[in-house]
Amino acid sequence: MKLDVSADQHRLLSLCALRIGDATLDWSLLARSAQSPEGLAALLDGQLREDSPSRAATRNRPKLQQGLAAGLDAARARVDEELAAADRVGARLVTVLDEDYPANLRMIGNLPPFLFHLGELDRRDARSIAVVGTREASEEGTRRAARMARELVEHDVVIASGLAKGIDAAAHRATLDAGGRTFAVMGTGIAAPLYPAENRPLAKAILTAGGALLSQFWPTSPPARYTFPRRNVVTSGTTLGSVVIEASSTSGAKMQARLAVEHGKLVFLIRSLTDSQLWARKMIEEHRAILVTASSDITGRLAQAADIQRAGQQRQQLALVGP
Repeated sequence: MKLDVSADQHRLLSLCALRIGDATLDWSLLARSAQSPEGLAALLDGQLREDSPSRAATRNRPKLQQGLAAGLDAARARVDEELAAADRVGARLVTVLDEDYPANLRMIGNLPPFLFHLGELDRRDARSIAVVGTREASEEGTRRAARMARELVEHDVVIASGLAKGIDAAAHRATLDAGGRTFAVMGTGIAAPLYPAENRPLAKAILTAGGALLSQFWPTSPPARYTFPRRNVVTSGTTLGSVVIEASSTSGAKMQARLAVEHGKLVFLIRSLTDSQLWARKMIEEHRAILVTASSDITGRLAQAADIQRAGQQRQQLALVGP
């Protein structure tokens, strides 16, 4: 299937590729400002508009104007190269301009302007939970992750995770074994060698089963220190909430729990985690997370996919209302 890119999508990607010195513009700011053709047109005219007055908008406006004046041709060329790489692997593109942009992701402030994906996006993904945890998982931790994924699948919940070793891989595999839908949020570009390499068969199995791989990065982006924290933003953002199975105080899963709180998402921590980790007990004590003793503690709090889709559409319609 040839990658189909509209003129407006190409313009948005070109804005993301603009270079101002050694930097680019704030992608989340661009995403918030470009959720309609009118917002995109304003950006191309050098204007940054948001729902409310923003220091970021004030700071970035002259940079945007400078980039448009000096670097638009180079940005377009970069976009063409990245699109060609995505096309070679059969990837597709969705942006904040599009109705099929994930509804949950549209609700957060630091949303990405675009996603490249292998496999199909599905409206059922609106009713999803991220099952996450450490790469260095114990045998009991992987069993708990698998059991949680299976029980959530029984309640028509889509399982998201990060395709990492340990807890992530266990959650993906258990979902597939249970006949459920899972999608993986990648820490690399969609056309880069998959990381970790040992999970390439798992990624293939996800796609074969009708799931999806998502990436917020340029298709050729390799793994880097900054890509995995950013991956956590999207893993949290694309779901209704995150359940943490096993994670130390330095784990990326702890970071995702914090991000989920910032996103206004649900955070679920299983009892074995709160028994062993001070940070988890503190989140429960501060009422920033929900203690999970059974999967019903999660499923009883989830909205239906259709309701979430409507909320995302309303968010898109209201995105440019304001000054």
